[in-house]
Amino acid sequence: MDFSLTEEQVLLRDSIEKFIREHCDVERHRRLLRSSPGYDPETWRTFAELGWLCMPFSEAQGGFGGGAVDIMVMAEAMGKGLIREPFLPTVVTCGGFLQCAGDEAQQDRYISGIISGQSQWAFAFAEHGSGYDMSRPGVRAESGSPGYILSGTKLSVLNGASADFLIVTAATEAGPSLFVVDASQPGVRRESFMAVDGSYAAHVHFDQVALAPEQLLGVAGEANSYIDQVLARTMVAMGAEALGAMQVLLDTTVEYTRTREQFGQPIGKFQALQHRMADMHLKIEETRSLLLNAAILLDEGSEEAVAACLALKVKFAETGRLVSQEAVQLHGGIGMTDELSVGHYFKRLMLLGLLYGDEDHCLERYMALTA
Repeated sequence: MDFSLTEEQVLLRDSIEKFIREHCDVERHRRLLRSSPGYDPETWRTFAELGWLCMPFSEAQGGFGGGAVDIMVMAEAMGKGLIREPFLPTVVTCGGFLQCAGDEAQQDRYISGIISGQSQWAFAFAEHGSGYDMSRPGVRAESGSPGYILSGTKLSVLNGASADFLIVTAATEAGPSLFVVDASQPGVRRESFMAVDGSYAAHVHFDQVALAPEQLLGVAGEANSYIDQVLARTMVAMGAEALGAMQVLLDTTVEYTRTREQFGQPIGKFQALQHRMADMHLKIEETRSLLLNAAILLDEGSEEAVAACLALKVKFAETGRLVSQEAVQLHGGIGMTDELSVGHYFKRLMLLGLLYGDEDHCLERYMALTA
């Protein structure tokens, strides 16, 4: 495998990191925590103007035709800056569903709004008692005239408070299916709340929502295959964002131990603490290797790609917990204060580690695929 980045990918990474250095400090993060919708709409428009929102879409759709490696490069750079803008749910996840399941009319109608930054999206899948199992949704889409009638509740929809459109999993006569739902449709009600990382999510209730036939995304009954495809790429983006956040935590911790003194010397000289930081570094590099492997296998269209992405999810969930906990402990009491960035990275890594499946769930799926 060739692990080197192309010249274009290096320039893309450098441009995002430059933006982060100039605009994305902890003070911005704290300010957005106190605001609604929890991100900066002007920054989102800037992302669109810079072409970042069109990266994964084909040239025919107005994009650059970027692959999993390109998304990896972008997400890792964004992870270093605690980017609050909903790149993951809107562009990667829901944009991925539109690409793999949408027909030409749906792609023409919706993708341009994502690329221009005019529309926000969210993936609604979680329900009471469902755990991480998306294969048997309790929300139902009954056959109506001429389309479907959607009823039920989805929980903890990431970016659900701001989304203009939702991609919803629902049971139909043909099996689990996906639907595009306009959040302003009659019968859609949202209860917004702040997630653990400070982003805004929502519980979404559907009360006899009338769906037209063209709101069915892809083939009825084929939702599970679409979900496997899209979440594999989403896990690469999540792993890359987690990697960027973990690298910042390690660098910040190393720098702090060089300046914090006890017994007349920097605590970074204590061998026990050096060993802990060395363990952090080792776990981060293990995650980096699995991330590169998963992204390359996805771009190659390998049959092993989904399993590789599940292995990546297990690893970055484990590593994110270890690195963030060590960073907090080595900083001492100030590690969880609102003024320091460490606690904010901790919370983001916690969310990424649980989103779409925790370690146990993903490990079970990995073992089933590779048995």
